[in-house]
Amino acid sequence: MKEINIDTKAFVYEDINELTDVDKNLMQAAIKVAINAYAPYSGFSVGAALLMEDDSIITGNNQENAVYPSGMCAERVAIWKAGSSFPNKKVKKIAITAISSHKKVDRPVGPCGSCRQTLLEYEINQSENIEIMFKGEVGKVVKTNSIASLLPFSFDNSFL
Repeated sequence: MKEINIDTKAFVYEDINELTDVDKNLMQAAIKVAINAYAPYSGFSVGAALLMEDDSIITGNNQENAVYPSGMCAERVAIWKAGSSFPNKKVKKIAITAISSHKKVDRPVGPCGSCRQTLLEYEINQSENIEIMFKGEVGKVVKTNSIASLLPFSFDNSFL
């Protein structure tokens, strides 16, 4: 048996005001779109904003349904929107935020496993890292330089 260490480097900012102007603008786009999420069942609204290589911003928010598995996460709404509307543009960054109508979300909310896998496939396909940052309604922001850093031992098309 051999033990290995898996390291992931992340940067933690005390709040959105510590971000660069570009990152702050992207996070503010995610905040704005989260407010318009369709989340009547959970009251948990998520917004995602993608910064494309031409500096345009693509947004998405979660869309719930009474049949819960039929809903969709904000991250996948945004990345699939980018992929279907702008298939030849690369994604540089993604910002994610979440708010709740039940309580104040005061810690960073990372993407779920399905979203991590979907985002990773876009990162692999474009052969360039996608920076990701995420936060709650208030407080700290977590940022990494790659989606892959959020998904060690990931599954990709090389296994197929």
